[in-house]
Formats: sequence, C-alpha cells, structure tokens
Amino acid sequence: MSNEKFMDVAIDLSDDNFDKNYGGPFGACVVKDGEIIGKGINRVIKNNDPTAHAEVVAIRNACKKLETYDLSGCELYTSCYPCPMCLSAIIWANIKKVYYANTKEDAADIGFRDDYIYDYIDKLADGQVDKRVLNLKSMNREEALEVFEEYKKDKDKITY
Repeated sequence: MSNEKFMDVAIDLSDDNFDKNYGGPFGACVVKDGEIIGKGINRVIKNNDPTAHAEVVAIRNACKKLETYDLSGCELYTSCYPCPMCLSAIIWANIKKVYYANTKEDAADIGFRDDYIYDYIDKLADGQVDKRVLNLKSMNREEALEVFEEYKKDKDKITY
C-alpha cells in the first residue's frame, strides 16, 4: 500500500466518524512494514474521554496488537495535524514519521482550540504562567522524591 492509500484510510476514518458523531472529524492509522496495525477515530464524545483523539486511539490499538509500548519503526497517518496532546503521545510511542492532511489552522477554522494550547505552551516556555489556563502548584516533593530515589536504585526497572 502506498503513502497515499494509508492517508486515504485516515481520511475515510475521519469521514466515517463525522457520520457517527463519536467526536470530531478525525481519523488516524499506525503503519509498520507496510501494514496497518492500528486504526483510530476521535471518540471524545462517544467515550466521554477528552484524551480519545484519533491518534491516541490508533496508538493504543497498535500497542495492543503488537503487545508493546514502543512503536519504533512505525509511521502515523492522520487526517489532521496532531494537537499538542497527540504530538506528545506520538513522541512517547517513539513514532518518528507522521503524515497529516489538514493543518492546525484548518482545525481552528472548524472550531477546534488547539491554538489555545499552543499559545499556552509558548508563553510557558517564555516563563509566563497564565493561572487562568492552568494553576500548577508543587507540594509534598520530599515524600515523592523518596519513591523516585527507590526507583533510581531499582536494577530491574524498565525506562521508557
């Protein structure tokens, strides 16, 4: 199957999802060695789960099929540029190549607020904390560090 065919699958999933109204019109698939190993549609509304974006669902399905948390060597095809959460999930999954159709500007044009998060991240990187968006407060660090210290010493740990 060609790159275009894999993208067609992602776009068809987004169209099908639009008809079902499970969430936004987004679809994605994870491919390894020329085979689709995970598909996903946006299921935010259907699952009452704000993390159930098409890319995350596709990653979860691919990991389940391969019985691994590491999708090195896989590619992701998605009907729209991934939001910040999905970009993070893609990076955590070790996917190094992503093909997308619609842009983040296209998503904004139909009412999705990814730009709101991108703006927050940019301001945070510049040292500006907007507590109206998210109020982060550190507490009980000493107790939590004890667990981290034990983890650091564990010779059987699996670091991902």
